[in-house]
Amino acid sequence: MESLYILIPISVVLVFIIGVLFWWSLRNGQYDDMEGPAYRMLMDDRDEGRPGADEAATPQVGRGADAKKCD
Repeated sequence: MESLYILIPISVVLVFIIGVLFWWSLRNGQYDDMEGPAYRMLMDDRDEGRPGADEAATPQVGRGADAKKCD
């Protein structure tokens, strides 16, 4: 029972610290771009020097694989 007198204040302080860290991360934009890193991971660094590399690196949302053949 005596351990509760120590554990409860420690847990309240820990929850407060976690809340402050979460609030800080929201205010600094840590969760703004959730899809960008996923697309950046798929882009090939070797394509940057070729002409038309920007078109190839842009994902075609909602279009099939043969989208450039049909245009």
